[in-house]
Amino acid sequence: MTRNKSFKDNGPLLYLIATPIGNLKEFSFRAIEVIKEMDIIAAEDTRNTRFLLDHFGLKKELFSLREHNEKEASKRLLELIKNGKKVAYMSDAGYPCISDPGYYLVQEMIANNIPVSTISGSSAFINALVASGLDTKHFFFYGFLSKKENEAREEISSFKNFRDTIILYEAPHRIIRTLNLLKEILGNRYGCLARELTKINEEYIRGTLEELSQIEEESLKGEMVLLIEGNKEETKTSDEQLIKRVDYLTNLGLTKKDAISVTAEEYDINKNYIKKLILK
Repeated sequence: MTRNKSFKDNGPLLYLIATPIGNLKEFSFRAIEVIKEMDIIAAEDTRNTRFLLDHFGLKKELFSLREHNEKEASKRLLELIKNGKKVAYMSDAGYPCISDPGYYLVQEMIANNIPVSTISGSSAFINALVASGLDTKHFFFYGFLSKKENEAREEISSFKNFRDTIILYEAPHRIIRTLNLLKEILGNRYGCLARELTKINEEYIRGTLEELSQIEEESLKGEMVLLIEGNKEETKTSDEQLIKRVDYLTNLGLTKKDAISVTAEEYDINKNYIKKLILK
């Protein structure tokens, strides 16, 4: 077990800064003040980050950390922080690590006992959820489905029985494909498609998956958040489904204990029952 106080003794620290998802006025005063104190701003796309910083009159050294160089760049940033440099990381829109790079960077810091602190800001899926009209008490954020149709089918099938609101991100050129797959696998559930959030063309489209799939694809532009109601049917979950779900989660990197706990919560089943299944 480790305990890190983020701001003790002015020691090494990595900041993760959430950036606007559309409207630049959503960039917080605190984010701007923190950036002013930094020596280096690591960024998913240095061009986009330069535009954002220029808008607020901020001149900083930029460092590229993107999906294709994340592991190597994370190690380099670790060394810079150890050598006394003040570093923050920003992805293009929203929070680092949420369907964006940043995970390996955070892991590198934690492994070296360097605190990580987040500067709050915009989140596309939170914005979409609270205005969707769907249940907000419990929700399941998945992010992007696979670009490959067969893999996307498997992913959708894995959360078919979830009772919580399901949240996906999707690109405009795949949105109709995804709506059709969801309708086929989940049934004609109610959903909400949110696009161009915080921008002048912000739009919420609410209806069944059948209705949403009939929208002209040409009219669906910009970044999208797709929300679907959870399974409302009374279904009996098989032991085989539970075992497969635990295996799937452990393959993602969860410990067996955590995988059992997550599965128990998802399917509303006593975790001791699942534990007995796994130990058979």
